[in-house]
Amino acid sequence: MAFTKDMVAELDLLALFDLENSQAGLKVHHDASRDTVAAAERLHAKGLIDKPDGGYLTSLGLDAAEHAQVLLGILRS
Repeated sequence: MAFTKDMVAELDLLALFDLENSQAGLKVHHDASRDTVAAAERLHAKGLIDKPDGGYLTSLGLDAAEHAQVLLGILRS
């Protein structure tokens, strides 16, 4: 199974979260790309973030963001 365009958009959004600061959420503004807005809505529907327009990571979202950021680091090296 390959990453789909939607999955990549979700991974991109997860990679933006600051894992060092649990009080730092994300806000996806209405003028963001349609892909980014849709990715945030999907992450919310999957229970990874607490608001459909960003917000904070849930505990499951924190796990996913950690894995996404580790994978990104590995692929960049």
